[in-house]
Amino acid sequence: MTAPDGSPVGFYALLPPSGEAEIVHAAVPPGAEVLELGCGTGRILRRLAALGHAVTGVDTSPEMLAHAADVTTVCTPIETADLGRRFDVVLLASHLVNTPDPAVRAALLAGARRHVTADGTLVVQWHPPAWFDTVAPSDAERDGIRYVLSAPHRDGPLLTATVGYHVGDRRWSHTFTARRLTEDELTQAVGEAGFGPPRRLTADGSWLASRPLR
Repeated sequence: MTAPDGSPVGFYALLPPSGEAEIVHAAVPPGAEVLELGCGTGRILRRLAALGHAVTGVDTSPEMLAHAADVTTVCTPIETADLGRRFDVVLLASHLVNTPDPAVRAALLAGARRHVTADGTLVVQWHPPAWFDTVAPSDAERDGIRYVLSAPHRDGPLLTATVGYHVGDRRWSHTFTARRLTEDELTQAVGEAGFGPPRRLTADGSWLASRPLR
């Protein structure tokens, strides 16, 4: 079973959080209300709730959300979601801003602006440009999960590859395409959505935060 973007639901139901919530928690006020656009199985939200945040998630996949019954979620396309309220923090994780479609990226960021309070924070996870230069076939194991990346193909700013996930005798795969964005291009995209220039939250620059423009 896969989500509309091809993500294997069974794998993400098993995947533990890997520090994402702690990055968000350190960047926002204690107890801030968090909305995650594209929350999947709720693995980041669940940890944020444990850190004291009120959390809500939006995802387009009912199969993913079936594994997030312990947090508040709404099943709706994330690009057009409109919950009729605003949150202290809007989270766009899972490298969603590297979507190959600029119109989808603009819709995601517009949705974030629609839901964030005037003095709130947008938190974004993305693939920085340097990541695209390092992608190559690989086989690595972390936390009992084997990740096998194969068939990387570059077409201008687009990178397509397939990732295999091995957990015990279970196997899943996901072919994805990501668009390389420069820091200037990302700054322009968030600016067009009504946010100020992003600041780095991590040393590798893969997590960023931005505040709404007034």
